[in-house]
Amino acid sequence: MIAEVHHQKVTAGHLKRDAFLYVRQSTLRQVFENTESTKRQYALRERAVALGWPQERIVVIDSDLGKSGASIQGREGFQQLVTAVGMGRAGIVLGLEVSRLARNSSDWHRLLEICALTETLILDEDGVYEPKDFNDRLLLGLKGTMSEAEIHVLRARLRGGILSKARRGELRSPLPVGFAYDEMGRVRRHPDAQAQAAIRQVFQTFSRTGSAYATVKSFRQQKLLFPRRVQTGPRGRLVWAPLTHALVLNLLHNPRYAGAFFFGRYRTRRLIDGRTVSERLPQDQWHTLLRDAHDGYITWDEYEANQRQLRECAQAHGAERRKSPPREGPALLQGLVMCGVCGDRMIARYHLRGTSQIPSYVCQRRGIERAEPFCQVVHGERVDEAVGGLLVEMMTPVALEIALTVQRELQERVADADRLRRQQGDRARYEAELARQRFMQVDPNNRLVADVLEADWNEKLRVVRAAQDEYERQRQADHAVLDDEQRRRLTALATDFPRLWRDPKTPDRERKRMVRLLLEDVTLVKTTEVTAHIRFKGGTERTLTLPLPTPHWQTWVTPPAVVAEIDHLLEEHTEGEIARVLNERGLQSGKRHAFTRQMVQRIRMDYRLTSRYHRLRARGLLTPRELARKLRVCVLTIGTWRGHGLLRAHAHSDKDEYLYEPPGEDAPVKWKHKLSSRR
Repeated sequence: MIAEVHHQKVTAGHLKRDAFLYVRQSTLRQVFENTESTKRQYALRERAVALGWPQERIVVIDSDLGKSGASIQGREGFQQLVTAVGMGRAGIVLGLEVSRLARNSSDWHRLLEICALTETLILDEDGVYEPKDFNDRLLLGLKGTMSEAEIHVLRARLRGGILSKARRGELRSPLPVGFAYDEMGRVRRHPDAQAQAAIRQVFQTFSRTGSAYATVKSFRQQKLLFPRRVQTGPRGRLVWAPLTHALVLNLLHNPRYAGAFFFGRYRTRRLIDGRTVSERLPQDQWHTLLRDAHDGYITWDEYEANQRQLRECAQAHGAERRKSPPREGPALLQGLVMCGVCGDRMIARYHLRGTSQIPSYVCQRRGIERAEPFCQVVHGERVDEAVGGLLVEMMTPVALEIALTVQRELQERVADADRLRRQQGDRARYEAELARQRFMQVDPNNRLVADVLEADWNEKLRVVRAAQDEYERQRQADHAVLDDEQRRRLTALATDFPRLWRDPKTPDRERKRMVRLLLEDVTLVKTTEVTAHIRFKGGTERTLTLPLPTPHWQTWVTPPAVVAEIDHLLEEHTEGEIARVLNERGLQSGKRHAFTRQMVQRIRMDYRLTSRYHRLRARGLLTPRELARKLRVCVLTIGTWRGHGLLRAHAHSDKDEYLYEPPGEDAPVKWKHKLSSRR
């Protein structure tokens, strides 16, 4: 009777279209281990044949084997099935059960809606259903809801077990490099001593430099390698490669290195387009955090100090422009300056003066955001000098202790690097010995294998020689840095801290690092003078008042004494003659250049000095035309008389232009008689 009902639902219109058999298993492990379920799904082809479909009209879609049915994302087979149904090519859809087609109610009901519109049947292990029929659709909808509830229960059960073990700190998860599980399942530091030393070196270098990039740079300069865990091959196998910035950040952010167990640091959520994204949660929202759960490489306090330092480095690139690691520029207070007007943090800017970089502290954030003038710009050179002088004054009593501490730190730093390089050489020799043993154990007549093993042995020996040469070279370089003469010089400089501070060989970055150990921040206020409020670590405060720096253009101004001298010389000399006199006396312009006629003329005009022409006119001297009219002669005769020394002429320019002193009334008659007698 049931078979007759089924056949009544299958019409000739259904048989004209194809039958689609959808086969799916959730994981690859189920595909290989739960083979019976897969066989049962493929066996549904016989049901389709029994309902009237020929074998060649049965389309099997099994491309989703090993994929979860919780979402349509990534299931190309299910998307192919929905496309075929929507285009009216499917007469019936076969699936062992609803959960094989979809575990998500939205995907399942969407398929039912399309099947109802195209009059496509659905067959499972229990029977044949017609989605456009209300009763069949109600039953299929109920099955889909139960399937989704089933996966929810399974997930909740598994999730509950995971959270329970995580709450006790017993959840086993992949460990970062430097850790391994022992035979009892407990977390221990990796037995490789070189790996432990390399990890400790990373934390020590970051603590010293305060920058992940500087840590990577230090490893590269010393040619130190860092371990990485290989996921394939023997478990726990390590390979050695140069340190990268991403590896340093992973070490610093991972609480495992502080001996803590944690779970729930990330939360995964699904976007509207079906993609999943992970977001990092703040520490107070983690599901589990158990301190001192196992041995670590640093303490929890050191871990939190590293996080604060990383946040400060990140904030240096944010809108707040907060503290940043010390850079190479000469701005001594970079990252420590606060604006005393608006309270924002000021940034360092540089401009060139010749070949020197001159710092300025600029409060610009609000000005950029609101298109307004900058709050204030403070010339930084005098501020840095004043703060440096204050530090020298306050640090003199403890200079010796500081220098000796620096010396001990340098010695420890070199010793750690030397130990790591020695361990790299030991590892290379160990691998060379393994290669030798493999070569010695092979049959010498089997040249196909013996040649490969011999080449591998030779390559390992070359690595050993290279590691030994590098170790000796670096050891000699370290000895040159810390020889007895250097120690004596360091101790001598310790008694004269001001000279150590002002030593041009002291890098700006190291000088800034010393400042950050002493100062909390510096607040600047610029009015008719610059006021610097300095806060030291521990709460001590000092206030410095500095005059505003002289604008640079004022340094180019001609000295007043030179202007006065030019004014005096204009009484007797032309501008070209004045330039020669000033140069002979060793005087220079505001830009430290020798004088020229054009420069003297420009100074006379800028300072509105009376020209020589007007000075001579004020003394009653006449022009050649005026004198010729007075003496009733032509202008050329005036020039002739001047050439014979009969007229007293005074040059007023460098172009042979003269002014004349008026002669007596009878002078022309005497001059004519004198000139005729000469002829």
